[in-house]
Amino acid sequence: MQKLNDLSRSPIPLDPDGTLIAVIELSLSSWLVAGIVPGVERQPLKKLAVDESALLKLLHRWREEAAKAGHWIKRIAVAFEAGRDGFWLARWLNAHDIEAHVIHASSVAVTREHRRAKTDRLDTELLKRSFLGWLRGERDHCKMVAIPTTKDEDAKRPNREHESLVGEQSRIVNRMKAALIRLGIRGFNPKLKKAAERLGALRTPEGEPIPPNTLAELRRDIVRRRLVSDQIRQIEDARLERLKQAPSDGPHAMVRLLARVIGVGVETADMLVQEVLSRSMRDRRAVARYAGLTGSPDESGRKRREKGLARSGNARVRRGMIQLAWRFLMFQKDSTLAQWFRARTESARGTRKTMIVALARKLLIALWRLVQEGVAPDGVVLRPA
Repeated sequence: MQKLNDLSRSPIPLDPDGTLIAVIELSLSSWLVAGIVPGVERQPLKKLAVDESALLKLLHRWREEAAKAGHWIKRIAVAFEAGRDGFWLARWLNAHDIEAHVIHASSVAVTREHRRAKTDRLDTELLKRSFLGWLRGERDHCKMVAIPTTKDEDAKRPNREHESLVGEQSRIVNRMKAALIRLGIRGFNPKLKKAAERLGALRTPEGEPIPPNTLAELRRDIVRRRLVSDQIRQIEDARLERLKQAPSDGPHAMVRLLARVIGVGVETADMLVQEVLSRSMRDRRAVARYAGLTGSPDESGRKRREKGLARSGNARVRRGMIQLAWRFLMFQKDSTLAQWFRARTESARGTRKTMIVALARKLLIALWRLVQEGVAPDGVVLRPA
């Protein structure tokens, strides 16, 4: 019996005589479709424009060719790599009774030749071999990505937009400070409400006012920063309003529970829930692996070394958890996890940065158990409900 969310092999037995298999190499301008049609000796290869209707017609035509060869097609399985197109095509194919799968790109083994040939045709051949092994139920050919719904994808947008806007705001402020420092002006805070009014009174060390072009640029940057700041505030207010309107909703209840942990804010709680904690994870190892907080050992013969974090998971979760781990040490000093960290770093120099990753992994698993099982980590202080 397969475990929860085990996408390493197909749960449905493969009937080679009744299954039409197709893989798609996606690009911005065209799609290259390769198929395995029962009863047809040749393995067809067709280049299409970016058109889902044309793809559906092609699959139906191949099914008719198989029927003419005496093979009744009961199952059409299509796969393509996860990429820029996202998951809309998989959802569209599933809605039209086509079994669609999205392959995790890094799970497909490729040759390690220094200058290997790489074309769309060769990529489709590689995908066919990997997908065929996955359909047969064999392990380690490739892994599939869970296809989210449109609602699930849309729920991630506020947090990701917030992260992007915060970065944009920091870039604007840093650019303004750099422009002033080039003129020898220090100590000016561009984030003040009256920053635009105070620009005209600033003087360089020579006693000269800010040059006109630089002054105009700074005023435009102040307007841009205020716009970005207003948009950030709108996202935060909308999030709080959603939590207030539906407090018992599944993801919202998780956010409210995580926000009770002292040291975890609503922004961090919402990011963790939408990115990882609301997903159906198999076990704690899957949770740590999805966040990219697992190691990458390099062992061969007598050689034993650790190459650092795998970094194959969700980068947002990884960054957020490492930041949260440092904050956790400040706000939850008496917790078991904080004591574990201090016991391993007090007498060992240069290990804090390494051990903070281990703490982030343990903390993420503890928070996952908190929202899934309601078990609070030992010694962690919670805010009143």
